[in-house]
Amino acid sequence: MANQSNARALFLLFTANAVSGFSQGLTMLAIPWYFAKQNQSSTFTIAYGFITLLVLFFGLYAGTLVDKYSRKKNFLAINLICGTLIFAIASAGYYFQSLPPFFVIAVFGITLLNYNIHYPTLYAFAHEITAPEQYQKVNSWIEVVGQSTSILSGALAALLIDGVDTSTGKLAGFAIDANWHIPQWDIWEIFMLDAVTYFLATLLIAGIRYKSVHVFNPELGSVLKRVKTGFTYLKANKPLLIFGLFSYAVFAALLVCIHSLLPIYVEKHLHEDGSVFATADLIYALGALGAGMFVGKVFGSNQTVQAIVFLTALAAVLFFWAFLSQQVWVIYVFCLLLGFSNAGIRVLRLTYFFQHIPNEIMGRVNSIFNMSNVFVRALFIFLFSLAFFTDSHQIVWAFFILSVFLALSAAVLYQQFLHKK
Repeated sequence: MANQSNARALFLLFTANAVSGFSQGLTMLAIPWYFAKQNQSSTFTIAYGFITLLVLFFGLYAGTLVDKYSRKKNFLAINLICGTLIFAIASAGYYFQSLPPFFVIAVFGITLLNYNIHYPTLYAFAHEITAPEQYQKVNSWIEVVGQSTSILSGALAALLIDGVDTSTGKLAGFAIDANWHIPQWDIWEIFMLDAVTYFLATLLIAGIRYKSVHVFNPELGSVLKRVKTGFTYLKANKPLLIFGLFSYAVFAALLVCIHSLLPIYVEKHLHEDGSVFATADLIYALGALGAGMFVGKVFGSNQTVQAIVFLTALAAVLFFWAFLSQQVWVIYVFCLLLGFSNAGIRVLRLTYFFQHIPNEIMGRVNSIFNMSNVFVRALFIFLFSLAFFTDSHQIVWAFFILSVFLALSAAVLYQQFLHKK
């Protein structure tokens, strides 16, 4: 690390990210399952599509905020705003002992909007206070901390979103000989836990003290002018633009799968309960944790693009396997390897960005890539909201389509960066 104060700053930053991420993960698992159990998955998927379109426009503006204001102040603001809004919705649930679907979707929307300013801020802040020789180590730690948190939230989700009653002789799709009973949490109870952790994260971030390693000179002027700077930079660096667009393919497929497809796949194709859905997410986090710990050792520092091509192709094979299968253990292996693939790509991609993008435009460039990724996700989400995909076993065709998309993305990266060498 650049110095002891920055090491402490990174520790507090990672801890705050873990605290808020824990209940965010629980919330984002609980909401799609909440709608799946009420046979309203199509309604949720359509709402998810419209929220994604809103995120599309918000993402560009978010990038200008990341690069205009202190990254610490950005974190304080977004945690306070999101915490307050979700606290208000949770309080209404406690008071009325119910929540209309609109407010449940609103929490999902608030969290998605938060992601689109939270992560560009996190990456820009980490880059600002990290020495170049520490890039891959710090990016790996971001992934390790984030996925360790996801494991905990996934484990809790497996217990709470449907409750646990082993009198049926099954738990998470496996036979079990035990007598356990854990009551299901109401959705507003999960939201209240989410709100509280936002406030805890605010306190941790308030204690951060640091010294910038990279010069941070925020650009002044209108929002349009600052957005244009990001596009101009990428236009002048077309290989970076292509790399950024197609290296996000696995992330797009993952989010569509976890939030939109997997609940239906588990409910209607596998005919299993919420514990299987939540356990699959937990296993995904285990795979992602493995990537954070070992991807730097498996792939050398000069193999970034090669590794991303391989991991994207692996994800394409996994989606095709899920298309062909109807076994619980297959979806668990699918999630484990998909977690490794997505997280491994993220660590490698971030290191590549840290090495090639100036810190003062890091937020805007990341937001442009996020915007393109959101657009792709919106297309898939609206496509998969058609009744065809939510009827009986036909959700598997969504997995086939994503498999083809990932194979094409891997081919573009191979053609652009490897075949020409």
